[in-house]
Amino acid sequence: MVKTSIRSASASVSLGDHHHQTSKALVYMLIAMLLLPALDAFAKLLSDYQSSGQIVFYRFLLQSLFLFPIVFYQGELIRTLTISPFIQFMRGTLMVLATTFFFAALKYMPLAESISIFFVEPMILTILSAIILGETIRIRRILAIIVGFIGALIVIKPSFAIFGWPAIFPLCAAFCFALYVVFTRQISGRLSPLPMQFGVGIMALLVATIMLYFGYQFEIDAVMPKIPQQAELWLIFGLGFFATIGHIFLTSAVRYADTSLLAPFQYLEIISAILLGYLIFSDIPDRQTIFGLVIIISSGIYLMHRERLARLASKAEQA
Repeated sequence: MVKTSIRSASASVSLGDHHHQTSKALVYMLIAMLLLPALDAFAKLLSDYQSSGQIVFYRFLLQSLFLFPIVFYQGELIRTLTISPFIQFMRGTLMVLATTFFFAALKYMPLAESISIFFVEPMILTILSAIILGETIRIRRILAIIVGFIGALIVIKPSFAIFGWPAIFPLCAAFCFALYVVFTRQISGRLSPLPMQFGVGIMALLVATIMLYFGYQFEIDAVMPKIPQQAELWLIFGLGFFATIGHIFLTSAVRYADTSLLAPFQYLEIISAILLGYLIFSDIPDRQTIFGLVIIISSGIYLMHRERLARLASKAEQA
């Protein structure tokens, strides 16, 4: 009887701790989704003065500077920079490409439309996971992917008519980011979240520097470096601040809860983007954009739900 009581009390405490950690993770995720669109807003404001490549350079320079003291204090600096250097370099390269494409889109397109198109990323990730990692895609996932891409086309079609090729840039960003996630899965569990963020920041900074060098040598406008004016410095600081703080909250959320639980909440970012787009740029999504957005979100959430069920089934088989 005593043993049973002890076990019950222990289970109750464990359940309480789990509930507390899950609640904390959801709060962190909510804060991250509210903050990250501010990063995009600062990038859009900076695009009037700086090239997309230069903005990407600032974004990762400040992230690396903000995270360096934390990683150094944790004693993870050397390990962060030496573990799986090829994978780290590929993650940095893909993150730079994804960010450059997305910031280039923001120069011409509203925040909400750019982010809406970008959120086909879970569908692209599902396809790449099957091709590269050998994961199984069943018919319901295939249908969800098709429906999601239809939603993206609904958003892209009028945007392409208005903005031209920049309407495709968020799709390119989504593809690069999905590849980034595939590479990240190769080292997940070997580094804690903040050192992983620092590692990709350093590699991305290296790639962005090389990109700016070639932009200067060959006079490529999209990646042409330029010394910022004093009035632009607060925009650059805001860019780095919200990028770093937003991702710290995001990685903290992942630390306390399973990604399958948190993933659907990433679509809150679109609501924040719509609000910021209206308040700062007076952008209001039209009905067709909202309709396509609803389709993309529904398909993405369904894919995440199917992935969660697959993980639970896999854990049950291993038990």
